[in-house]
Amino acid sequence: MMLHRLAQILCLRRADFAYASSCIQHNSRMEGGMRTPSFSISGFMPNPCRQLARYLVAIMLILALTVRPAMAQQILRDAETEAFLHEISEPLIEAAGLSPANVQVLLINDPSINAFVAGGQIVWIHSGLITSADNVNQVQGVIAHELGHIEGGHIIRFSEGMKTATGITLLSMLLGVAAMAAGGGEAGMGIMAAGQQAAMGKFLAFTRTQESSADLAGARYLSKAGISGKGSLEFFKKLQNQEYRYAIPQDDSYGRTHPLSGERIAVLREVYEPDPAWSTKTPPALEAKFKRIKAKLSGFVADPTQTMRDYPASDQSIPAHYARAYAWHKSAYPQKALDESDALLKAEPHDPYFLELKGQVLLESGRPADAIPPLREAVRLTGSQPLISTLLGHALIATEDEKNFAEAEQVLRAAVGKDRENPFAWYQLGVVYERRGDHARAALASAERYSMQRQHELALRSAQAAMQGIDKDSPDYLRAQDIAMASRAMIEQSGKKKK
Repeated sequence: MMLHRLAQILCLRRADFAYASSCIQHNSRMEGGMRTPSFSISGFMPNPCRQLARYLVAIMLILALTVRPAMAQQILRDAETEAFLHEISEPLIEAAGLSPANVQVLLINDPSINAFVAGGQIVWIHSGLITSADNVNQVQGVIAHELGHIEGGHIIRFSEGMKTATGITLLSMLLGVAAMAAGGGEAGMGIMAAGQQAAMGKFLAFTRTQESSADLAGARYLSKAGISGKGSLEFFKKLQNQEYRYAIPQDDSYGRTHPLSGERIAVLREVYEPDPAWSTKTPPALEAKFKRIKAKLSGFVADPTQTMRDYPASDQSIPAHYARAYAWHKSAYPQKALDESDALLKAEPHDPYFLELKGQVLLESGRPADAIPPLREAVRLTGSQPLISTLLGHALIATEDEKNFAEAEQVLRAAVGKDRENPFAWYQLGVVYERRGDHARAALASAERYSMQRQHELALRSAQAAMQGIDKDSPDYLRAQDIAMASRAMIEQSGKKKK
């Protein structure tokens, strides 16, 4: 499927294991609209106890800044991009001793230069990192670093650092209260303040150690995969330039979640330069794919006027046509977008992603029947890639021709069979079921979609409706039953939390 924003909103609870170098103050600014919990302490409290409560709240809030709040992130799904990310990360995943079948590298619509892990075996990359990278080797350096966090179990061990810091804080609080109760108010306050500083220093040292560990692990994976570390160093230099631009002090990394970029460069240079892979060149075909992906992504997420400046009409390269096609389509100039897609197909007539692009422009321009032939060919050439199959199913349904509904059901069922984490595919499958009069399976498709989007009450109601009309001995009935049980449990759990 052409780059699109996934309807599903995924909430990510994660430690800030960002690749980008950042200080804790910068992390707190990045949260923007984060609402700090409101704490109130009612009733009479002796002055030392009131001070204790205030300091305890303060230190917990400070420590909380090192953990990003649960937040909605917009995922970008694209068949070509996901295939590319899989290709460039597969040798690194294997070098890390992990299975490529179990590790995903996914894209988030965020202009900042960042990447992170959030539990499980998923590397999340911001779109801004791709558009800021100069070559594929730089992106591989980032992925290698993030795999270091996964292989090292850093998310799981995050609580260890928090527990140690909290223990230091509580001990200093108790000592401070004892001193204040004995009449030494200023001494007690000093003990508390020193304890807070020690706790924060301990915690930040813990996160810096994890970052340094991930740096070295990433270097090891690159070496084992025979990939140069030049891109990793180049990207750290980009981050260092950002630190200079924001006037971030370069003398000491104390008080930061990450080591200074300069410190990381100095350590990694000694590892990378003697490595046999240092002079290894990236295959030209892989670099060409990166330029396509970068142009496509730029055309999709950037302001169209910026895209036209970066890829002017005088540039007749494949990446430039790609970027302009997305920019024109985004600006509601379908014919100009089609002209660019035709230029791409003239150069490479059997490229499935160029066929996909033309099909989606036609579909979203109100020409679903014309979109079907290029999308069918794209599905065939990619072996029924699920995102592209979903787009074909959408086009078949959009013709409102009943003769197309059987094919639509077939391609959509195949799509969700390969990729169940696609709410738009489930939505389209529900539509075709409804059009064909199969209301029970339409309800089941809705239940799948609502469950994925964490709308548990709607998922429960839809699953119950599906169970009313589906044979109890069928796999679809068992699936509806599973969704109903899981949704009911989540609703009950949510109710307990509110109490």
